[in-house]
Amino acid sequence: MTTEPSLSPHAAELRAVLAAIMEQHRERWGDSNEWAALADFQRELGKAGWGAPQWPVEIGGRGLGVVDTLACDSEFARADAPNRVAVYGTNNVGPTIASFGTDEQKVHLSAMLSGDEFWCQGFSEPDFGSDLAGLRCRAEPTDDGFIVNGQKVWTSIGMHATHCMLLVRTDPDAAKHAGISALLVPMDTPGLTRRPIKQINGESEFAELFFEDMFVPRSALLGPLNEGWRITMATLGFERAGVISIAGKLASDIKEMTFSPEVASASATMRQEVVALYSNARILEWMGQKALANINDVAATGAVASLIKQTWSTLSKRFAEARCDLAGIDAVAGLAPEAGQGLLTSRASTIAGGTTEVMKNILGERNLGLPREPR
Repeated sequence: MTTEPSLSPHAAELRAVLAAIMEQHRERWGDSNEWAALADFQRELGKAGWGAPQWPVEIGGRGLGVVDTLACDSEFARADAPNRVAVYGTNNVGPTIASFGTDEQKVHLSAMLSGDEFWCQGFSEPDFGSDLAGLRCRAEPTDDGFIVNGQKVWTSIGMHATHCMLLVRTDPDAAKHAGISALLVPMDTPGLTRRPIKQINGESEFAELFFEDMFVPRSALLGPLNEGWRITMATLGFERAGVISIAGKLASDIKEMTFSPEVASASATMRQEVVALYSNARILEWMGQKALANINDVAATGAVASLIKQTWSTLSKRFAEARCDLAGIDAVAGLAPEAGQGLLTSRASTIAGGTTEVMKNILGERNLGLPREPR
């Protein structure tokens, strides 16, 4: 008989908190993944003091280190908890505001923790998704603010977010990576329109954002004018921890599938594929631990994070395909919806957080030192 490893104090506390929250959550919402249910779960986490446990204590977090962060992520998976829809704020935007924001702007931090504000990122644009420095959304400076015109696309939780960290070009004559600024914008600002993007799986997790003569006050500027690229790089640095956490969840899911009864009775070819997935999942897990352990070393973490993103994308697709193969006809007949929906959703993993083609270029040029292909 095997015994479960002892829990750290933080993980033990979170396990108890989730047990109480999930009992009430399921009584009220069942297995609903509607926004209202997800937002309600996030608010309950905030009330219990677990809105952003990885944040420093001085800004409302618990100051969790690498080991505790991974252990607590496992607790969310163990409890089959809903997705934490505040992650774009708590993982990415919040730490950036804490680093560059004014005292007035830092008020947003407590609202993120409580679930009163949900933040999205206005980064990608049509024709300029992974090539972020090529953005064309324009913000013309005025005496007291900015007039914004342009468009953003593939904005995660864009239909539900209350606020947006928006990247705009404030100096069109500057070099490509210069002349960019970051603005903190309420989503109910006049001149902002959002439209859902219908995905192949029938859901609309993303939105298109349109800005037409939208006025934003000068107080919305995050950091110095025209230094948005430096702020963006900091945000993407914070985002690495989120990517690493997602990769860890995938590794956990693959390990769970590996030891399932379905795999034990599968064909030899299928079992070999699952073993290969499991091996790659363990490697991915190790890379995540290495990256989290060096999260403050931008150069070291950036190299590993690029490899994690590429590995996660490929592994996500293979895992979804294997799960559908194991489910058989049930995956397409609606009798195993997680397998069928997972297969459709997995196709986005090669785009989210940087397309596969761009990531290959980054790995080749920055990690392996290969020459850039002449244009």
